[in-house]
Amino acid sequence: MKPFDPRLLRAVPAARRPVAALGALGVVAGIATIATAFAISAVIVGVVGGGSLTTALVWLGIIFVVRAGLAAASEWVAARSGVAVSTALRSALLRRWGELDEGSRPEPSRAVALATGGASAVEPYAAKFFPTLVTAAVVPVLAIGTLLVVDWPSALVVILTLPLLPVFAALIGKATAESTERRWSALAALSGHFLDVVRGLPTLVGYGRARRQVETVRAVSERHRVATMETLRIAFLSSAALELLATISVAIVAVTVGLRLSHGSMELGPGLVAILLAPEAYWPVRRVGAEYHSAADGAVALDEILTQLAPAALPAATRAATSAGPVGSSRVGEVRLEGVTFAYAAGSPPVIRDLDLVAGPGLTVVTGESGVGKSTLLDLVAGLRRPTDGAVSAPACHYVTQRPFLGAGSIRDALTLGHPASDAELWEALRAVEVDGVVAALDEGLSTTIGDDGFGLSAGQRQRLALARAWLATDTLLLLDEPTAHVDPEGAEQLARLVAEIAERRVVIAATHRDELLEHADQHVHLLIPTTPRVEVIADPTSVPTSPRTGGREVAP
Repeated sequence: MKPFDPRLLRAVPAARRPVAALGALGVVAGIATIATAFAISAVIVGVVGGGSLTTALVWLGIIFVVRAGLAAASEWVAARSGVAVSTALRSALLRRWGELDEGSRPEPSRAVALATGGASAVEPYAAKFFPTLVTAAVVPVLAIGTLLVVDWPSALVVILTLPLLPVFAALIGKATAESTERRWSALAALSGHFLDVVRGLPTLVGYGRARRQVETVRAVSERHRVATMETLRIAFLSSAALELLATISVAIVAVTVGLRLSHGSMELGPGLVAILLAPEAYWPVRRVGAEYHSAADGAVALDEILTQLAPAALPAATRAATSAGPVGSSRVGEVRLEGVTFAYAAGSPPVIRDLDLVAGPGLTVVTGESGVGKSTLLDLVAGLRRPTDGAVSAPACHYVTQRPFLGAGSIRDALTLGHPASDAELWEALRAVEVDGVVAALDEGLSTTIGDDGFGLSAGQRQRLALARAWLATDTLLLLDEPTAHVDPEGAEQLARLVAEIAERRVVIAATHRDELLEHADQHVHLLIPTTPRVEVIADPTSVPTSPRTGGREVAP
């Protein structure tokens, strides 16, 4: 773990301004600290010598007000900076993962831990640790420089003893880093296991295995508790060690100054300044050690987040987007797959092998047995997966999966996700999918709240809302995975006509088990299990029972 990772400023430009503001405030606060020592010394000398205190007290009051303002400004900027940095990191992570295929993304449990607790843990790192680090880099230098002018023996004591603090802090920090990494790993394991249990809870309950997971969750939680307590013990011990070392060093300065004052070889003013400045030279370093422990989780999480944000080299098999112009020999808006092979794991048999496909404007229907790779083909075109071999070029797309995402919120929010639209346009889309009557019958219409995953609606109604959102989308390419599922035959016929209408102005690729879409297909692709080398047959529609339209094509990838 680095004290400050410069990758943060490169990966998240939004962090540069708050970090610079905190650094500037730290420098000004250091200067005010030096001025405070002189002001307090002047007041005490005035009291002892019986001189005028007016000027000294005025300056002391002004400095206190300035320091109070700096402290308030630092807290305000630090709080806003912590939130801004963590929010920017979370947004950058989500954008980065949105650009990657599924195989390049981290495991869901790790992704959840990074995007939630990991990004939040960066807040104390950015809000507390970094300002303290800047102060530790500025204030001791100013204090030693002032002591060299005021009392060089005291400055010599500070110069000789001050390096001991960062040395001990580094030694203890190494143990803290190892403990924190173990704690972070335990937290990731806990969150991942809990996520898996929640996802599989219906299955576990169905087979009577739910209660057995209690002990497993308890064991994982216990590992996290032990790792947390180990980190806290190291933090308390390190704080005590740094405090003891700093106290002894300040005591040495105070004793040497006191002896010289008692012998009359030193004046009271410089002696007081030396005694007041000596703790200020050690205090920032001690505070860095204390804040380091509270920000250790953030430092580990920041390193993982920045590693995720680092650009990675693409393998030979890639996907090229063609939203604005042609790529290779592809026309604008055309989908082209050239020699595409895909396997879910290295060494496993390919799901798709040596597939060549060109889909232009119109409706391309993909059929085949379950598990033959229809959804995988759509994932490859959408860029969610990267082909093992070959190349895919396609424009930006709107993808309606078998379980389309409907987040908790209003129906209006569900329809306008990713593309704003007026209420008139929303009602037009709802009429197109013939669900406007259902929405109009609700008490709040478009403002009606639905639960996560469309809770409160039937499966068919959720499917129609997803198609209404696709109808509103402006992307050149529309991918549909089983768009007529969960609806009755009459509704399937109506949705098939809607898909055909959309295909008149866009490129539409739909995977289906049903026959309704085939009646409107401009191209039919039938996938076979890849047990033999690729065979491509341009078939007459009469010879392919599943393809009633001319131009039907059967592909055995």
